[in-house]
Amino acid sequence: MKTYAKMFRPYIVSLLLALGLLYALSILLPGRLFYMAGGVLLGASVLFSVVYTVVFQRRLRRFSIDLSGLLSSTQTEALVHFPMPVIIVLDNGEILWYNDRCRQTVLQSDDLHGMNISEVFTGLVFQSGQPQQEMQLSYKKNRYTAFAVRTVQNETAVHIIYLVDDTELKEYKERYLRTRATVLIITIDNYEELLQNARESGRAQALPEVDYAITSYLKEYGALLCKIEQNKYYAVVEESAMQQIISGRFSLLDNVRKIEVAQRIPATLSIGVGRHANSLAEAEEMARQALDMSLGRGGDQAAIKTSAGYEFYGGVSKGIEKRTKVKSRIIATALAELISSASNVIIMGHRFADLDCVGAALGVYRAARLLGRNAAIAINKQKNLAKPLIDKLQAENYGDAFHEPEELLEHIDKDTLLIIVDVHAKHFIESEELYRRCRSVVVIDHHRKMVDYIDNTVIFYHEPYASSASEMVAELIPYLGLQKNLGRPEAEALLAGIMLDTKNFVVKAGVRTFEAAAYLKRLGADTVEVRKLFASPMESYQKKAKLVSSATAYRRCAIAFSQGAVEDIKLIAPQAADELLSISEVDASFVVFENGSQVEVSARSMGALNVQLIMEKLGGGGHLNMAAAQFPGAEIDDVHQQLLGAIDEYYETLNQK
Repeated sequence: MKTYAKMFRPYIVSLLLALGLLYALSILLPGRLFYMAGGVLLGASVLFSVVYTVVFQRRLRRFSIDLSGLLSSTQTEALVHFPMPVIIVLDNGEILWYNDRCRQTVLQSDDLHGMNISEVFTGLVFQSGQPQQEMQLSYKKNRYTAFAVRTVQNETAVHIIYLVDDTELKEYKERYLRTRATVLIITIDNYEELLQNARESGRAQALPEVDYAITSYLKEYGALLCKIEQNKYYAVVEESAMQQIISGRFSLLDNVRKIEVAQRIPATLSIGVGRHANSLAEAEEMARQALDMSLGRGGDQAAIKTSAGYEFYGGVSKGIEKRTKVKSRIIATALAELISSASNVIIMGHRFADLDCVGAALGVYRAARLLGRNAAIAINKQKNLAKPLIDKLQAENYGDAFHEPEELLEHIDKDTLLIIVDVHAKHFIESEELYRRCRSVVVIDHHRKMVDYIDNTVIFYHEPYASSASEMVAELIPYLGLQKNLGRPEAEALLAGIMLDTKNFVVKAGVRTFEAAAYLKRLGADTVEVRKLFASPMESYQKKAKLVSSATAYRRCAIAFSQGAVEDIKLIAPQAADELLSISEVDASFVVFENGSQVEVSARSMGALNVQLIMEKLGGGGHLNMAAAQFPGAEIDDVHQQLLGAIDEYYETLNQK
């Protein structure tokens, strides 16, 4: 109430001064007029006093509402002596009453009666009609958590607000969040290749330069760094420093990539980060998983794992081919033991299987048969992109190898081995029911690792540096201990898969790719017969040409569209995307097409642009040179706008580096 009394104080003082001045001037008047003026002034003073008293009493009654009318006597007594600060406000946020504890500990004797609570407490937006809520607010230097309860008595609604002074607790929490540990595991992911190709002088100069770049970068952020191997580092940084590293988008990747060691091969890093963990041990485990994900996606990038999932930074360069076959020999030995101990083997690829998928599956199928086990390939015979190869194999007495996934469900037992080729993501496999039924699962794939990868495998043979799954299978075959070699049909199928994914040995064809092709050629693969598998009917060629001619250019990308139902569009679209890459000043191609009730995007590049990162922004995935995305129930124009936005975001990310 004192606040409103103070509001009238200037008016009272001004009136008294005016009355005094008038009375002083009235002395100059004749006697009768002097007394008349004095009477008028006295009457005005009395009238003002009466009016002031009435108005102030009304305000006083307004802000001194009898609490017994709103609350019971027990409640009123409890609030007065409540050990916590309590404030009662009207529905519009006006402060009506507060107890002594609030005045002493919160307000520090400030008088806030009649003021709006939103204007008093920082961070508070008072909303009327809220029956109960938790609010975070502050007053002066202290911070509070407020709990409000709304009550209505005698048609008057009030909010009873209880304040908890948790200033110290919040400061401790913020300090903990700023300083809690984040674990980084950093590895030079092409260290062996650099050593093999560098001269002694170049090695002595460049590798210490990489080491200096890592140590100086982490020292800048106050990290605790430990080099545990020649190519691996452990680091622990505080959360506040980690936020700065993320805002800089892991510039360490770019700094190291500028260092060339041998034959102009840049050094690249893979970084795994365990963040927001409950303990150091958990953070270290999360960092390990993140590093595996980073390496599985081709290296030269950072992967951050939190309880919410993964975040990725970098990954814009081509992967460096791993030239050692030690891993292939180890995997082949383990795979041969699994096949030999299984009751039967089922091989499965991804939906809409292509030549690489079918070629790799056939190679594994033949190996399992040569190891004395019944085997079958699960494939949708109607929905696939390798019908010429399947028809050719069926004509060569391989008809019993291919089965619909539903046909194989009854042949599954506890000792069945499921081998998944050319895919590692659960939502892309041919049959999820087959996958769920089988206890023993092996994955052989070359695509960059996705978040929802198959994680319950006995063997997870994942090599993102390989050109194709067929190349990986061709490398495994010689080490499986087979009594006989593969035949010509299997060799041609594997070679077809390699040629498909390398665009006839143009894209991502490394030394091991040609070694695998030479091995298949020795087994009798006929390149002319393989080339026939890529032939298409005149009608399909015309559709592809029409699709290519409709393309438009956008930021060095060729984008084509196909609207409406087009037969074999699933096969034509990737071919059109490949064809668009032959246009000058085109770094990547995208074909957007309608396929049934969904819109799909097929993306290709020659390596100058990472289409996998663009497709991941749209919910898809794939490889640096080959990726795709699907949009169920979407409109093709909407997908077009999303694609343009993803391309813009990709270039913005590059410009930030």
